[in-house]
Amino acid sequence: MNRNRQRGFNLGLLLLASQVFQLGIDNIPPVTLATLGLNVYLFLFPVKPLLQTCLSVREAYWYRDWGRLLLSPFHHVDDMHLYFNMASLLWKGIKLEKKLGGAWFAYLLSVFSLLTGLVYLLLETGLTKMTEDSSYSLQCAVGFSGVLFGLKVVNNHYHPGGSTYVMGLPIANRYACWVELVLIHIMNPGTSFVGHLAGILVGLLYTNGPLKRLMKICAGFVTSNGHYGGQQTYYSSAGYSGYGMPYPPNTHYGQQSFNQRNYGAPYREPYNTQMPSAPPQHPYTGGLSDEEQYEAAVRASLNDRGGSTQARSSHGSYSHPTPEEIRWRRLQRFTS
Repeated sequence: MNRNRQRGFNLGLLLLASQVFQLGIDNIPPVTLATLGLNVYLFLFPVKPLLQTCLSVREAYWYRDWGRLLLSPFHHVDDMHLYFNMASLLWKGIKLEKKLGGAWFAYLLSVFSLLTGLVYLLLETGLTKMTEDSSYSLQCAVGFSGVLFGLKVVNNHYHPGGSTYVMGLPIANRYACWVELVLIHIMNPGTSFVGHLAGILVGLLYTNGPLKRLMKICAGFVTSNGHYGGQQTYYSSAGYSGYGMPYPPNTHYGQQSFNQRNYGAPYREPYNTQMPSAPPQHPYTGGLSDEEQYEAAVRASLNDRGGSTQARSSHGSYSHPTPEEIRWRRLQRFTS
């Protein structure tokens, strides 16, 4: 995050374009690529002037301009500010999106973008109260680097171990974010120390605190009340009776049951017991036309008399008797 606007050249955009094409667009996961594209687009075509998008206690809390929470992470001071942040996003996003999946990574970015701003406001408010210095409430931050510090913490959590070089010194990855926090502020005092610290704290809330569990609860609540991404059950009204069976289309239920039992998952009947069932019908008449009911009754009577084997075809199904055969068989029943 930076607190003031500076003019820059297009070198940062050229460097960023070179890095994207060097990696290959096909090798950049979609959410990471879309986030990068959004940042570049808003740099070229900002929603508002930078002084109306940066985040401060005065503007957001005192003047109730809460829209800055959404706008400030995606606006940058100059093209080099954009380049360094997006180069960092590419490295972290490729690793995390492959690890977490696109949907969860997009969810993570959304939550981190909003929560980093909120933690920043809380920290600046706390500093104002502690030091009785109102200048902390006037400091206006902008940029994606606060979110990136949070992603660095998450990335180190999912890929533990190893080290990175900071100013030529090997630093363990678990401590790298803290070293970078101090060094960046020393080397470039215009950066927002509190904004970067807010990102680290949000990352720690996710990896060691309740944030991840809260996000899972919220995601579960949304999916349970909306469209669930898992296997759905379809009900078809096809057939004579208008009551379809609750099987998913083109699904072999027998194989599904076999897999469930072999892998130890609890076996469940495929029918939905909550759905209304068809009204009770006589076995001869359930879902059959008049002609089919008549033929079924004849076949059943022949079966009672031992004549079922004569009425079956070679494929195991019943053949259709002619009217003469039906009359002859009825006559035979009365005369026997």
